[in-house]
Amino acid sequence: MRKVQESQSGSSACLEARASFLDWLEKSRATVDAALSAHFKQLETTLGPHSRLPAAVQYSVRLGGKRLRPILVLETARVCGGEGEQAMPAALAVECLHTFSLIHDDLPAMDDDDLRRGQLTNHKVFGEALAILAGDWLAAHAFTLLAATPRAPELVAALAHATEQMIEGQGADIENEGRPADLELVRYIHARKTAALIEACCRLGALSAGAAEENVATLAQYGHHLGLAFQIMDDVLDASGAVEKLGKSVHKDAVAAKQTYPATLGLAESRAQAGREVEAALKVLDPFGSRAERLRDLARYVICRDH
Repeated sequence: MRKVQESQSGSSACLEARASFLDWLEKSRATVDAALSAHFKQLETTLGPHSRLPAAVQYSVRLGGKRLRPILVLETARVCGGEGEQAMPAALAVECLHTFSLIHDDLPAMDDDDLRRGQLTNHKVFGEALAILAGDWLAAHAFTLLAATPRAPELVAALAHATEQMIEGQGADIENEGRPADLELVRYIHARKTAALIEACCRLGALSAGAAEENVATLAQYGHHLGLAFQIMDDVLDASGAVEKLGKSVHKDAVAAKQTYPATLGLAESRAQAGREVEAALKVLDPFGSRAERLRDLARYVICRDH
């Protein structure tokens, strides 16, 4: 296994994002997009014709994005011997839950953003009330999807726990704006606000495939480290990226004096810490051998992305 150098989140690490991986990532994203489109097409007649709520729900779902979370569900299921059809309900549920969190994060009372994925945020198009309701509906629908699966109790419990942690992390994030940067607090927020849901993606994929508890726990640990690396790089990109690449406002963390890695450690050490989290994620995958190569690629991709 090639070691990701702590001092290099750029050129050499990015060589791991080779053409074959990027091609696989794009095909996986297209698979998720097609499944989302088909699912919401089925729901068009049941969402109700008496308000713009169905349009508000579908607006944010169809804005696109990396689809990293549902892809993780599908790939961890495959690593555990499962099929995409088995894991797709959980993959769609995760994307619904994630989209709910983005709609609410963008609201004026939260992060107050005008752009998401290069487009106007939900509340800018539909107003705050419908944006809140669209997020609420998507959160509820995530569990409707899981309730129809063979391992519903375990899947629902895993996603519910991650949702509670995500909301708790967001609360800590908002409540501690403007306070002196505190590394332990940053770690607490990151573990809940971002890593909990990414960890749950890996757990849901493994559970959907009927994996043994040992493998479920191992893949969840991979997801934990991956989630921490992902959020650290989000903080770095907010501090150093461009709105044209990110598709959302930048430098907002510093303006709001948020608790972030760059605020506590600076950009260089933040990148190094993201590299260490990726190393930990890669190490966890050792028992899975070559079956987990795409999961390794995803971990390396996280620290060399520019959006």
